[in-house]
Amino acid sequence: MLGIGRDQFMDWGSTDRPEPKDATHVSFESVEWLSACTNQLLADHVRYCYEHSRFYRQRFDRAGVKPQDIQCVADLRRLPLTTKADLAEHGSEMLCVPESQVVDVCQTSGTTGAPVALLQTEQDLRRLAYNEQMCFVAAGLTAHDRVLIACALDRCFMAGLAYFEGLRRIGATAIRAGAGSVSLLAEAILLHKPTAIIGVPSMLLETGRLLHGRGVNPAGLTIGKLICIGEPVRDEDLSPSALGRRLRDLWATQVLGTYASTEMATSFTECAEGRGGGHVLPDLIAVEILNEVGEPVPPGQPGEVVATPLQVTGMPLLRLGTGDIAALLTDPCPCGRRTYRLGPVLGRKSQMLKVRGTTLYPPAIFAALQSLEGIHNYCLDVYQDHELSDRVRVVVGLEDGACLTERQISERIRGRVRVTLDVAIVSADEICARTRIEGRRKPVLVFDHRTRERTGLS
Repeated sequence: MLGIGRDQFMDWGSTDRPEPKDATHVSFESVEWLSACTNQLLADHVRYCYEHSRFYRQRFDRAGVKPQDIQCVADLRRLPLTTKADLAEHGSEMLCVPESQVVDVCQTSGTTGAPVALLQTEQDLRRLAYNEQMCFVAAGLTAHDRVLIACALDRCFMAGLAYFEGLRRIGATAIRAGAGSVSLLAEAILLHKPTAIIGVPSMLLETGRLLHGRGVNPAGLTIGKLICIGEPVRDEDLSPSALGRRLRDLWATQVLGTYASTEMATSFTECAEGRGGGHVLPDLIAVEILNEVGEPVPPGQPGEVVATPLQVTGMPLLRLGTGDIAALLTDPCPCGRRTYRLGPVLGRKSQMLKVRGTTLYPPAIFAALQSLEGIHNYCLDVYQDHELSDRVRVVVGLEDGACLTERQISERIRGRVRVTLDVAIVSADEICARTRIEGRRKPVLVFDHRTRERTGLS
């Protein structure tokens, strides 16, 4: 039996027993120990799914697989992926507890389709809090921090709830500002003087610019860290992206990235070293990176992130295909943690673009736009020219006084992605009205006309 396993971790936050002795030090164990920990919890998770989930029991039986056949992450390949369509169509069959044990209903943002409900038990909420506690500790937050949560805590969204509970676990002060408007965020920052902010980077950039326009220098405030969600702040080589650099320079602070989703109920957050890549929590999730035909790729090579969240009791999942493209990084981190790290998300599998023989993802286009001074906001319209090529129209809004031309913008994009794209300049207000959709946590930046469904990139 390993030193830390299900029996010890299932009572996170319990008042009648102490924390697992080495909970905050799990990630510093040897690679072999971490792998064995994940595999042990995975085998337990597989048995739980088979015994309690009607959906997964049927999947196992159809595949001719028994729970005991899955003893490590590599064995998961014997099972098919779980898709977001499966969640939407078979959610009730995935519930593993009586409805009387459901204490919280979370809902996905619907970024890539219809919103899906995830039902959580009390145990799942404690797990969620532990998840964010570990992430915040790695990011360098302490009980002395005052942290402004600049994301939604309403409409059944998981993120704000998770951050709040995680901050409670480390004893920090949580300032629940939400993401209602940039103006409200600016007022909350001046009033409550946070030492760190959690939010969508593009919104934090707007907030900093608003403060600057009101005569307040963001660099002179008390902000020590920006923890960025929903949008990458690093390029593929792990260097700060143009957006990350702008945030760093505007706020004169450390900018860290994090990746998560409601379905995973687990976060991958950069550590305080800030060298790139979100640390994998080995006791909470098993990760696979697969190529287009479902085969695992070598470390460092991009592929689809496939996640199996461990120790979930309400609606546990096996092999969730996220659709996000990223690489698993296995080189040592200067922070001393021996856990693998997930590199920045390069794009969504469903939004891969093929333009005149070149494959690219929308974030690469966004990175080119973010590197130009004077661009306020933007979005993409994607059309299908023919079966083997897409046509992309880049719609850009400029800041007041900016004198960029469509040709200049197109050339900057070409220098980044090696293809020439159509560029149209419209008013920033027009783009804002189009991309800020009620009920969405983040702006919709990609309008995919290749299908009937309009999708957004977070």
